[in-house]
Amino acid sequence: MSVLALIVGAAAETGKQSNPILPDKNELFWGFFSFIILVVLLWKFAFPPVVQAMQNRTNRIRKDLDDAERLKNESQTILNQYTAQLQDAKNEANRIIEEARQTADQLRRDLMSRAEAEVAELRQRSQADINAAKDRVLADLRQQVAEIAIAAAERVVERNLDRETNAALVENFIAQVGSSR
Repeated sequence: MSVLALIVGAAAETGKQSNPILPDKNELFWGFFSFIILVVLLWKFAFPPVVQAMQNRTNRIRKDLDDAERLKNESQTILNQYTAQLQDAKNEANRIIEEARQTADQLRRDLMSRAEAEVAELRQRSQADINAAKDRVLADLRQQVAEIAIAAAERVVERNLDRETNAALVENFIAQVGSSR
């Protein structure tokens, strides 16, 4: 048996014909009345806390967004300050490097001028030492030449002349020979 046949059979038994889609008027009334009571109760007791919770949530989200915006602005300010400090540090480092380079160049120039002065002084001292040694050698040579000349003259003449007179004669002779060169 089909379902439709059962419904038709059940309606025929009761004697009334009911619509399978529409409920009875009695059920409609109590359903509508229950719905109105439920809406009133929800409106009175459930809706205000839900509205309050939604308002609190909205306020909390708004506050969080404001805090996030404030923190974003603060972090941007800190980032700008950090960037400026970093640039200042780079500039300071470049300035220090340039000062060190200039100081090193100045020190190199000073050391070069000192070295050149020391070389010039060493040359002067060396030249003075050479001249002094040359004068000593010439004096020793003159003395030896004078002694040899006196000894040769003594042998030639075979008599001993006054030593001082002989030395003076030889010195004069050597001076004349030295000045003619």
